[in-house]
Amino acid sequence: MDWMRVKQALLERAPEALGVHIVMVLVTISIAIAISVPLGVLLTRPKYKNLGVVVLNILNLLQTIPGLAIIALTMPFLGLGLKPTIFALTVQGLLPIARNTIAGLYGVSPDVKEAALGMGMSHKKILYEVELPLAMPIILAGVRTATVYVVSVGTLAAYIGGGGLGDLIVTGLAMFWPEFLIVGAGLGAILAISLDRLLAYVEYRITPPGLGT
Repeated sequence: MDWMRVKQALLERAPEALGVHIVMVLVTISIAIAISVPLGVLLTRPKYKNLGVVVLNILNLLQTIPGLAIIALTMPFLGLGLKPTIFALTVQGLLPIARNTIAGLYGVSPDVKEAALGMGMSHKKILYEVELPLAMPIILAGVRTATVYVVSVGTLAAYIGGGGLGDLIVTGLAMFWPEFLIVGAGLGAILAISLDRLLAYVEYRITPPGLGT
């Protein structure tokens, strides 16, 4: 173990790489949430209910395509760098959030919705004030799954100049420097665990007491 290389990787290369990786993950998850949650809500409404299976099958198919393959397919249109990486990661992050949104909304008791309707609440108000708050713990569980996945697959960005922690891993592989591999993979694991724990805490805080027990 060359401690000078460890120092170089940890102090000189890691801060910028970690910053790029965090931005990549936050942008990707934000876009995935903005698409998946409204889509999940739409597919639970009576008018579009029959499309749910079709859309989920399409998202399942997209997630089976390797991230590097999607990046390669988007490169002619989006070029190199973060854009194709974020696109590819967003495509593969849609399924867990959309699936959990649908499952969470379907999990809300019909008796609760009927009681809210009997109190004079409109269907729109029931969605925003009853269904979504009760489904939010399950939706956040999907966000946690997607986040951990995006953190790990985001290392592929290094192959097309997108930066991130993958730069350290690729450098370590190319130069046969295990110190860079350990730092890059280790920081990736720490980032994934930290974001998972943070979202788990948010999930715990917003879960209604009755559901928490």
